[in-house]
Amino acid sequence: MMDDLDAFIAGLPKAELHLHIEGSLEPEQMFEFARRNGVAIPFDSVEAVRAAYEFSNLQDFLDIYYAGADVLRTEADFHDLALAYFQRAAADGVRHAEIFFDPQTHTQRGIPFGTVVEGLLAGMAEAEARLGVTSQLILCFLRHLDEEDAFKTLAQAEPWLHRIAGVGLDSSEMGHPPSKFARVFAAAADKGLKRVAHAGEEGPADYVREALDLLQVDRLDHGNRSLDDPALVARLARSGMTLTVCPLSNVKLCNVAAIDAHPIDRMLDLGLRATVNSDDPAYFGGYIGENYRAVARGRGLDRRQLATLARNSFLGSFLPDAAVAAHCAAIDAWLAEAR
Repeated sequence: MMDDLDAFIAGLPKAELHLHIEGSLEPEQMFEFARRNGVAIPFDSVEAVRAAYEFSNLQDFLDIYYAGADVLRTEADFHDLALAYFQRAAADGVRHAEIFFDPQTHTQRGIPFGTVVEGLLAGMAEAEARLGVTSQLILCFLRHLDEEDAFKTLAQAEPWLHRIAGVGLDSSEMGHPPSKFARVFAAAADKGLKRVAHAGEEGPADYVREALDLLQVDRLDHGNRSLDDPALVARLARSGMTLTVCPLSNVKLCNVAAIDAHPIDRMLDLGLRATVNSDDPAYFGGYIGENYRAVARGRGLDRRQLATLARNSFLGSFLPDAAVAAHCAAIDAWLAEAR
């Protein structure tokens, strides 16, 4: 019998499906990359950076997020950024990760698309070889930019599409509904790419409907505001749509009042395929292990519920069925050992 909840969570095999790799840029890395690339940053210490990580909404966070990303300039930077994330993820029991990257954040600064993707792919390959963590890459379009820029980005990605699993939609949600990107998502689908989208984080339940109906998403990122609409909840549960929920992010961005008020267990009770993820862990106070521990304690989740969240993460992944089955079997074995 395993008595230690932290040990159970650490050893629980899990996938991470909602992770912005640029959002794993720790303050120490920000200073390191700034020094080696000769980039000026508006902070004089690591402590000053951490003190700035107090946000009242999504836009407050995005302002500092984009400023921090300016230190990323070379393939080595993106490789090192990715590998540092995977080292933390592996320590938290992550066996597979499907990570977002925002090419427009970098190409708008004059960084070639290839520099970004080749650096990330190198870090992902090293993580699999050294840590045994498999991964896939999801290209996100920035929704505060226009459709034309998204199409341009999809064209830039063409030489690497065989290494990219899907497309996503992130950045400022309010005022930028999924319908704005329906045509570029259709174009991505024609190229055989999976589709995911942030919806229902700050935006209304109607944005979730647009993501389902107009973008034809394979997975829903966040989705919390779906709970405002019982018919939508029933639809999501009936279809088995995966929701990539980010508890500490929800609290940090003031979308949920406190971790002990988080609806993650309500989602499970309603039959939703909810998962736990870290979103932008350097900014929001914790990687995936911290998120599991926070909801376990804040909502009193038991081992069975935690195992369900982990199982959902593999069921909602883009892994082949055989790999999903193997990971779920590992969860069952871990749960049996803990009894």
